[in-house]
Amino acid sequence: MRNNTGSVTPDWQVLAGIKMAEFITKAQKMYDDMMSKADPRVDGWFMMSTPWPSLIICVAYIIFVLMGPKLMANRKPFEIKNILFVYNLAMIGLSTYCFVEVFFIMRKKFNQVSFLHVFHHGIMPVSWWFGVKFVPGGFGTFHSLLNSFIHLVMYTYYFLAGLGPAYQKYLWWKKYMTSMQITQFILVTIHSVQLLIIDCAYPKLFVYWIGLYAVVFLVMFVNFYIQAYRKPKTHKAGNGAVQNGIKEKKN
Repeated sequence: MRNNTGSVTPDWQVLAGIKMAEFITKAQKMYDDMMSKADPRVDGWFMMSTPWPSLIICVAYIIFVLMGPKLMANRKPFEIKNILFVYNLAMIGLSTYCFVEVFFIMRKKFNQVSFLHVFHHGIMPVSWWFGVKFVPGGFGTFHSLLNSFIHLVMYTYYFLAGLGPAYQKYLWWKKYMTSMQITQFILVTIHSVQLLIIDCAYPKLFVYWIGLYAVVFLVMFVNFYIQAYRKPKTHKAGNGAVQNGIKEKKN
């Protein structure tokens, strides 16, 4: 086939171009079909018109966590205790979180950024976007309520921990907070499995997603609990407070 310049375009390039155009057309149609099933109640909500902002946040977060230690390698740790104080206090009210590791990296606390924390924060925004966009309310409110309560308790702990060594004596209940998180994922797993038994119009895809999400984090938090509280300590524990799913600090 000759192009506009008069030269011959190989057939495989023509075929590849046609296939690419067909793929883009099909992908656009699938996207349009998916968006047509969105819940109209969230139309006009901030960042809910398209999944791209949430996806970009997740990707940017992971890139920062991976590149942050290199960026901070030759810099002094940031003194952001006051920022963390306000942040933790605000999170007690909001019961949500996304950028915890950003603060860790700025303070050069790289050992506190565990796979569990990064994995959870790396998929949460885009995961919740799909939940709010297509199946808000109803079945999803159960694990949302549990999650909000757990984060209320968790950020109360972080707030107290940020007040300094004088408050360490009030943080004896950290182990029980981890147990609460494990209980949370057990309850969410049971709550999800019931829809595989009883007849319900709730989309099965989201049932599988929520159930799988709960099982994965149940396994990871149980592993964290075993590593933190069941295995014999080979060294003296530090005096600093530690956070669930985050490796213990070394003083």
